[in-house]
Amino acid sequence: MRRQDFMERDYAATAATLNYALPMLQRYDGATVVVKFGGNAMGDDEAMASFARDIVLMRLVGVNPVVVHGGGPMINDMLAKLGIESVFVRGKRVTDKATVEVVEAVLSGLVNKRIVQAINAQGGKAVGISGKDANLMVCDYADPELGFVGEPAEMNPGVLRTLMADEMIPVIAPLGIGRDGATMNVNGDTAAGAIAASLKADRLLLLTDVAGVKNADGVVVTELTPEAVREMTEAGVIAGGMIPKTETALAAIQGGVRAVVILDGRVENACLLELYTEQGAGSMIRPKR
Repeated sequence: MRRQDFMERDYAATAATLNYALPMLQRYDGATVVVKFGGNAMGDDEAMASFARDIVLMRLVGVNPVVVHGGGPMINDMLAKLGIESVFVRGKRVTDKATVEVVEAVLSGLVNKRIVQAINAQGGKAVGISGKDANLMVCDYADPELGFVGEPAEMNPGVLRTLMADEMIPVIAPLGIGRDGATMNVNGDTAAGAIAASLKADRLLLLTDVAGVKNADGVVVTELTPEAVREMTEAGVIAGGMIPKTETALAAIQGGVRAVVILDGRVENACLLELYTEQGAGSMIRPKR
């Protein structure tokens, strides 16, 4: 084959690929996407690097990513090392003063800065903050029996808009500030939902360790309405640890988020597959169109 023939064929194939790919890449240009990062992927260096690359690529193609992270296993490890025994009420950890100090040290220090470092190592410009900074997340006490556990009550996302306007990637530890000035431990999914709603985000991606919401036959449902979620919950199909995630999704949609996706964060490039392929990934929850 002549070089010219090869080049013409190669250019034609490249042009066809670009004609297909560009609309997909551009459809989230300028969109705000909040990503809740947690689960086993946080403890694996390779998975962390893969996640960081996805976030940087999203920013490069015009998305405004906001990362909210958890850190439960790391908190448990640190509490055990320090000999601080956990007390539970109705299955929920009581967060006393000693515990909340450890929670803040682990989330704002160890976990947050590790994610920031991973994103920056991939060429991004990540900035680590917590919900306490600039009063981003003002909380009420979720339950007096649980101690310093907060429920977001007032959101002030101006600091996030400032960072995004400067092409920064906010990485947020799920801590809030109480109306009395106390540090509040906030569930990571709850924090992500509240932050997404305050930004009226286009998407909230909840990365977890399961493939998505499953029906009674154990098959992942790729798209659901809020009404379907409520019906499946009442029927006991949505149960256990999936209930808090779907509740977060419903609250976020009620707050103005266009769609929420619950997807498997262990899958490589999970965020990119959801945003930039026709089939997406996981279970999308959004109002009927």
